Order: sequence, then C-alpha cells, then structure tokens
Amino acid sequence: MNCPADQGLQLELEGLVQGIGFRPQLVLRATELGLTGWIANSSGGVKLEAHGPRVQLERFVDELLQRPPRFSQITKLSRHWLPYNQDHQAFCIAPALREGSASALLCPDLALCADCERELRDPGSRRHQYPFISCTQCGPRYSVTRGLPFERCNTSYAPFSLCDACAQEYSDPRDRRFHAQTISCSHCGPELLWNGDVVALDRGLGHATAALHRGQIVAIQGIGGFQLLADPQRSETVACLRARKGRPDKPLALLSSHQWLQELCVVSEQEAELFGGPSAPIVLLRRRRNTGLDAGVAGSSPWLGVMRPASALQLLLLESFGRPLIATSANRSGEPICRDACRDQAQLAELCDGVLSHTAEIVNRIDDSVVREAAKAPLVLRLGRGLAPVAIQAARPRSAAVGLGAQQKGALAILQGNQLVLSPDLGDGSNSAGLLHLEDTLQQWLSRHQLEPNHVLCDMHPGYGSTQLAKEKGRHHGSVLGLVQHHHAHVLAVMAEHALTGPQLGVAWDGSGWGEDGSLWGGEFLQVNAHSVQRLGHLSPFPLIGGERAVREPRRVALALLHGSYGPAWRERLAGLRDLPWLQSFEAGELELLEQSLSRGPQPVNCSSVGRLFDAVAALLGVQQRCSFEAQAAIALEGLAMEAFDAGTLPRDRYRLAIVEGQPFLLAWKPLLEALLVDLERGRPTAEIAYLFHCALADALPAVAARLESRELVLAGGCFQNRLLLELSLEALQAKGIAVHWSQRLPSNDAAIPLGQLMTLG
Repeated sequence: MNCPADQGLQLELEGLVQGIGFRPQLVLRATELGLTGWIANSSGGVKLEAHGPRVQLERFVDELLQRPPRFSQITKLSRHWLPYNQDHQAFCIAPALREGSASALLCPDLALCADCERELRDPGSRRHQYPFISCTQCGPRYSVTRGLPFERCNTSYAPFSLCDACAQEYSDPRDRRFHAQTISCSHCGPELLWNGDVVALDRGLGHATAALHRGQIVAIQGIGGFQLLADPQRSETVACLRARKGRPDKPLALLSSHQWLQELCVVSEQEAELFGGPSAPIVLLRRRRNTGLDAGVAGSSPWLGVMRPASALQLLLLESFGRPLIATSANRSGEPICRDACRDQAQLAELCDGVLSHTAEIVNRIDDSVVREAAKAPLVLRLGRGLAPVAIQAARPRSAAVGLGAQQKGALAILQGNQLVLSPDLGDGSNSAGLLHLEDTLQQWLSRHQLEPNHVLCDMHPGYGSTQLAKEKGRHHGSVLGLVQHHHAHVLAVMAEHALTGPQLGVAWDGSGWGEDGSLWGGEFLQVNAHSVQRLGHLSPFPLIGGERAVREPRRVALALLHGSYGPAWRERLAGLRDLPWLQSFEAGELELLEQSLSRGPQPVNCSSVGRLFDAVAALLGVQQRCSFEAQAAIALEGLAMEAFDAGTLPRDRYRLAIVEGQPFLLAWKPLLEALLVDLERGRPTAEIAYLFHCALADALPAVAARLESRELVLAGGCFQNRLLLELSLEALQAKGIAVHWSQRLPSNDAAIPLGQLMTLG
C-alpha cells in the first residue's frame, strides 16, 4: 500500500548515456532505493520513469548528478513529477523508444577492460581465451553502429543470435553483461577466419604467429579497421612493410604489453595512465636506447608510438608472438584504412602475407588515436578509436548544420540541437580515396542522425575537395553555404572546447591556411568572435618557392628566408659556412634556377606560416631537407632541441622575434635568422640552436600579449602539437600572469576545424 509521500518521476537525459552500461547501473541504483518503474534508450538519449517515496526519488536524482555512471556525460536532464503508479512490480529496462530526432550521442569504442581480461585468462570461465569478449564497460561501439539508439539490432552484432547462456546473462541485472549489446561467446559470436577460411582460435593464432616469426606481414581485424603487424626486430621485414605502404620515413607504432613498455620507453605516471586507459590510444613516448628494435621502425625520432591491445584478439596474438609488434594501419599511405576482408581483399593482398579476420562487420572505419602528454595533460595528435566521436555542448540550441573541415586532416562535424559532434580524423582529403571516404562518412552520419542540415560550412580555400563537396551538398540539401577562414575556425575550436565566448585573442600557428588576402597564412594573431575575425598581426611573410613543392622541401623555404633577409648577397653572408649541409643538398645550378624564380616570371605565393619557419630552420641546421610526411621537419627539429634539454645544456641567452609596428603588426624573423647564422659560424651545437629557436617563439607570445594589453590567450593550430613549444609558451605566458587556453580533448591540428566552422553560427 502506498503512502501519501509516494510519487512518480519522469526523467529525460541527453548526452553520452548509451553504450556505457548507463541503464544497467541505474536499474541497480533504483532497485537499491526500493523504486519501481522502467528505463529505456531513446532516439535522443535515455528516458525513465521511477515510482516510490519522494525522498528516495530525490536521492536517486542527486546521486545520478553527483555520481553519474562511468564514462557518461549528462548534458541535459529534464524532470516531470507524476502521480504514483503502483502497477510497476520492479525497476526494469524497457524496449527502446524511437521518438523524435536521432540525436543520441554515440559512445567511442572502449578497449578491453580489466574484468574481461581476467575472465579471458581464467581457465574456469566459459569465455576463457574467447577473442571477442566484451561487457557493458568495454568493446566496440562507434565502429559497429548502423543506427540509433544503440541497441544490438542497430549494430553489426545483430546477425549473432544469443545462445541460452548469453541470453541469461543479458537479462540478469546482477550480471556484468546485463543489456550489453555486444555480448557473445564461442557458441553464438563471430567466427575467426584465416585467409578467409573459418578456423579455431588455436589454429588461427598459430598460423598468424608462425607467419610473423618467419618475417611475414600479417593483417589483423582490429576494432575500427585492419592493422598490419610485423616483427620490429627484422630489418628486411620493416623495409618491406614501408615499401608496401609507401611510407618511407614516418615512424611506425608498436603494440605492446605494459611490462614491455617499460623496457622500450621512459614512461611518466601520466603517460602510463594514458597507455592503460579505456581508449587505449597510441601514446607518443621517449624511447630508450638499445631496445633491439630495427632502426627503420622510428628512424632518428627520439619518440616511439606505443599502444596496448584494444581487443582480446589483439592481446591473444601479441602474447602468442611473445614480444612487441609493429602495428600500423592497413592502408597505402594517405588512403583510408581497410575495414572489410572481402571488399578490400585486393588491397590487403598487396599489403600483407596473411589475414586474421572475423565475421563481425566494421561499419564505421576508424584509425587508432594518437596522444602525447604535455603540460601534465593529454594532447591529442590524432582523434580516433577510443576518443571519437567527441561531443562539445554549445551554449544554446541552433539549427542543424554540418562542417566539412579543411583538407589534409579530413574530418566533419554536425550541429544538432545544442550538441557539436566531431568525427574521427578521416585522413588525407587531397586524394580521391580520401575525399570519397569523407563523402561516404558524411552520408552515414546524416542518415544515422536523421539530419537535414540548414547550413553547410567549409574552408574558404577554393581548391580544397572538401570545399567543392560542401558546395555540392549545399545545393542538394538546399542549405546555406558558409565559407570560414581557416585560422578563424582553428581558434573557435579551442574556444568551443573551453566554453569561451568572444572576443578572444587567438594565436593560430600552423602549416598554412588560405588567407582573406589570397596568401597563405599560418602565423596569426587574431581577434575572434563567432561571427567575425580581425587580423591584428602575423609573422613576416616570405615566398613559397614552387608552391606545394616548398612544403615537401624545407630547403626551399630556407632559401626564401635567406634571400628575403640579404637579397642576392645571401651567398656572401654564408661565406663562412661553405660546408653547410643545406648548401650541399642542392645540385649544380639548382640554386640559381630557384633564385631566378624569385625575380622573374610569376611571383611565388607569399606565406606567413610558423610551420614553414620550422621547416627553414630545420633545413639550415641540417636536420631535414626533404619531407615524405607532414610536419617531418618540425618533428625532427623538436627532437633535436630535446637533446639540449635532456643534456641539461640549456643556453641562457635568447634569440628574438621583433615586433614591427603597423596595421597589422609583423612578427619579424630576420633578427632570429641572423642570430642563428652567427651561432652556426661560431660552432654552437645545433641542439642548442634548435632549443633557442623554440624559446624565441614562446617568448614572442607574452610580448605580443603585452602590446595588445591582453591577459588571456587562446593557442590554436598544429604547431602547438609540439610539446616543447607548448610547454615553453605556457611557462612564458603564465610567468606574466596571462591565462592560456589550448586544445586537450580536441586535436589542435586541422582535424578540429569542422567544429570551429560550426561555431560561426553563433
């Protein structure tokens, strides 16, 4: 019999509340409080109705807000009090409600949890050595989802009907797999395949392990796509892998246990947490010497990218092999990762010698995330498996929109209600395969979220494939097309992450982006609001000799700086540096031809990019003359500077970038270049020069802030993926009492630009 204090309460919850065991955890809490009712996934999140004493209902809500279920992010909670209903006998999970727009957030894929790993190793468990083990706290999510809400029928696990034992676990509120949508076992789950044939686990692992020990390359079906695995101690295998991928220099990542990690790298407490966390990203770490790895794995880089197994299948194969493995995306460099053993059979045949796959389809391909620790916080280098999609709450609801980003770091974002949702990094959009991947992903997202955009936003660069796609989609949907300046979007993305409103002083340092004057920007000081941007200052411009070729050849940028400082007399200025590696990188007559392009014929496009300034310094110091991947020279220059940092030989003197007054003002690099050449003539170690270059950039920031009388600064753009530059900048600014905001949840590179584009809608 109910007492007068009994009532009913209806809650509607939005945010990240699906795919994380949210409903099972609330069933347990409600039951402990003696409440009855139901809870269900909905198209927009979760809806529940609870009945019982009002004091217990209020306690239920308080605990929900103060101790939300793990991984959840409640962005909106609506409550409605109801009359008490005594018909409910218990608190249960009800069938999903398909009402309203499909605005529920998709959970990122979650790596194997500790409970499932213990069960995997337990000979008494019925999931002992089961390669697809998962529960409510781990397993594939985004990668297997076709539609919303997140229910088994909307995932690629729908074809696998539960056996009686799994069905019992699924329906038992006391079980860890209560309503786990990817639940399965060896009797009802996916089948393992070796080169397309169904095999038992021991045979599949045996074939793959034997191939790896023979020095062959094996493709394994990971959570978001196929990975290529290889022995990192075999020179011929590493060389073969690089040739097949078309990846001559870019460092390769490793798959490792935590025990082996300590032998490979120097690991801080924060880095160990990143490595072992539920997203299981590739973590960029300082490598130890004499690790037994072939030199071709990471080249001269002082860092190694290392990740733990994200799935039981990866873990079982790693342990079967017995030591760390190279683990890199199964794709040709710059192309989307393979996701289907049948459809991608031809490409996989070119890349590997054997394929270990299974019958659970990957719906949404997604690369591994890459992170590093900087300033005692995570710094996202690539937003991928385990971290994406990522949602940012907007200040207020707005009309539906999509942002299609820039080019080299392809990505998209949608605006639905008050949620800004950013996709994973979709790869290089400058080739046809990458652009097709962007278009396919866009169609999947619009369909899954039942979204008809009123606005389509893109970069203002007229040559980007994403810009052309935006124009096409805008016409198709009858949407308003918005062109957003590249660096405006960079700064707005950071502002969105930190819930900042304008105006803000933003520093946007990157490789390049199309400027409003038709030149390439990349060293910008901007006054930013959602709807407007003012260019207050920038790095002194210099020509890009050969346009895109200059991006691939830092030596060309160095010539532009020398010619810009000393004119035709630059040779005389270098008279004391005849043995400079930079000079020796040119063939006879090559310098003269490049120099002529500065004075004859069409003038090269001007550039104000800090990223290209990194290139020029790297070339002059003999670090990198040509590049085969993005930011190769800048990464190498950071590594060189870290040698001085590690050796404790930090110079006390400083280079400087001069502020030249004007509208806009200029940050002049000529004094820095002269000081650098003087130090080269004196024989100063190049590691110290590289360190001083980083310091000069960092020291310029508080000087500019003082000139503009600003006590707050937003740091944006790919240059701030450089840990040394970021930490030196924070130190210099915070010493002057200037508040600093930078990307942590989002990447600071172009992959976050779609979200910044959406912020222009106000």
